[in-house]
Amino acid sequence: MNKNIKLLFLTVFGVMTVGCTTHYQLTSVSRQRILIDNRYDRQPDAAAAAFIAPYQQKVDSVMSPVMGIAARDMDKRQPESEISNLLSDILVWAGKDYGEKPDFGIYNIGGIRAALSKGAVTYGDINDIAPFENKIAFTTLSGEKVTELFQQIAKRGGEGVSHGVELVITKDGQLLSARLNGKEIDPKAQYRAVTIDYLAQGNDGMMAFKDGTNLVSPQNELDNARFIIMNYFKAMHAQGKEVDAQVEGRIRIKN
Repeated sequence: MNKNIKLLFLTVFGVMTVGCTTHYQLTSVSRQRILIDNRYDRQPDAAAAAFIAPYQQKVDSVMSPVMGIAARDMDKRQPESEISNLLSDILVWAGKDYGEKPDFGIYNIGGIRAALSKGAVTYGDINDIAPFENKIAFTTLSGEKVTELFQQIAKRGGEGVSHGVELVITKDGQLLSARLNGKEIDPKAQYRAVTIDYLAQGNDGMMAFKDGTNLVSPQNELDNARFIIMNYFKAMHAQGKEVDAQVEGRIRIKN
């Protein structure tokens, strides 16, 4: 469908009892899947179009501005993908704005809700990718906990990890090896990680984050992941650069 028309109307009917002696009983439940595709753009409903028209201009004014240019199509997949690499790297890049120097970044693939298409990338495109109210979060993990975190990522079949992370995993989710910036993980060392607050709370099976210390998790609107992603696109655009990312073997599956 037209990307700018994303209004869904839901009507909910409730069953109410009338009087003390009147009772209603559910006798059956039925459901139907309604396919919503571009057929509705070819033959739009006139009444619906008229209803939406006053709002469409406002939506377009917010969602249509171009933030930057994508060098290629980027979709999500496991164990590694262009877009999950990109978003993890963006979190690390954003550390400078918070006085942080993260050793690595993690972005959950399940939180990436849309792909990137080559060419102009709008506010609306980025909003589709990161529609949730997730905020950037920094935390410190011991090397032992970093290894535990990477084991949890292996068990999940891979997540977004930043440049410098090298994981070798098996098809059944076992971690075979882990390196960070070319070095083995030191179990006694302290590592600064950047992620989103949803993961910092131990969600999506990444429980090791719950043992992090010195948590910095600003909760202002502009700390939302989507605005940080927009800032990166705008910064690259101002430098005349296209935004690019590639699969580079950050997470490899070994039979």
